[in-house]
Amino acid sequence: MQYNDRIYGSVEIKESVILELTACPAIQRLKEIDCSGYMKPHFPNIERSRFEHSLGVFLLLRKYNASLEEQIAGLIHDVSHSAFSHCVDYALAAGSQKEQSHQDNVFDAFVRQTEIPKILAKYNIDVNYILDEKNFPLEENNIPDICADRIDYFLREGTIFKELSQSQLQKFLTNLTVKNNNWIFKNYAVASEYAQLFSRLNKVYWSGLPSAIMFITVGNFLKRALAQKYITERDLYATDQAVLAQTKKHLAQDEILNTWWQRMNAPTKYFTSDPQDYDQLVHVKSRIVDPLCQHQGKTKRVSDIDEKWKKIVGQELKPKEYFIKFGKVENHRF
Repeated sequence: MQYNDRIYGSVEIKESVILELTACPAIQRLKEIDCSGYMKPHFPNIERSRFEHSLGVFLLLRKYNASLEEQIAGLIHDVSHSAFSHCVDYALAAGSQKEQSHQDNVFDAFVRQTEIPKILAKYNIDVNYILDEKNFPLEENNIPDICADRIDYFLREGTIFKELSQSQLQKFLTNLTVKNNNWIFKNYAVASEYAQLFSRLNKVYWSGLPSAIMFITVGNFLKRALAQKYITERDLYATDQAVLAQTKKHLAQDEILNTWWQRMNAPTKYFTSDPQDYDQLVHVKSRIVDPLCQHQGKTKRVSDIDEKWKKIVGQELKPKEYFIKFGKVENHRF
């Protein structure tokens, strides 16, 4: 398969197991799952799918010579995301606003219900080994470390949001290396630049006010649809558009559902965050990194060299808190 990736360029994929996994319905479904949820009212013309990111994690791991098993783990790591991605954490009682971890919690059970175990067995690959993330520290590890997942979505979204230039992109990739199952930058200056830009993306996009509004309005829309049995939890594992098609036909008869529909499609200007005057308290997972780097002949974290960064990491690891006031939104057909 010849695949053109916006980050890693044109690549040829020959591994049979990767080709079969990529073609299976569970992975193909991710083409119609937005990476954040439903960002178009707040960030128009921004499109990226869970499929694109999943292939990106695989390609990044392959680029840095990770084992085939770790590449597979990277390829399938997001397969259990529901429609509207992290918005589901705001719709289901089992979700977590602060951790946005529902996808991780159901991952093992979800994968076992798909075609993936059968495909892996065909190539004598143990599904239990693949599903244990402890086996793959390059693919996934605990924040604030960097891993293939965080590296790819940072590079990808930084490029999409035009916060990251092509020269910066190439500089980060060129200066990344792998040693003892750790991602390490070759020098402090690049590691620090990476960490600070990652923090900007977090503040402006991933955990900013527009995302908080997106999460809670879409979450409340889905919660209403579930409560009224317009959809089931199982239906959430279709695609974004399939869930919308199933719920939108009830808008005319359900005033509450329609209100949340109007709000989830309204630009940020219709909402405020004021702890003295609000309708709903919303938490959003915050992301920050503290990369390893080579510095004066030793491997250190950015925070070992920059004391200010240590304080910033401690602050930014805490979930963001917003006091959302829902302004009046005109009734539109979206």
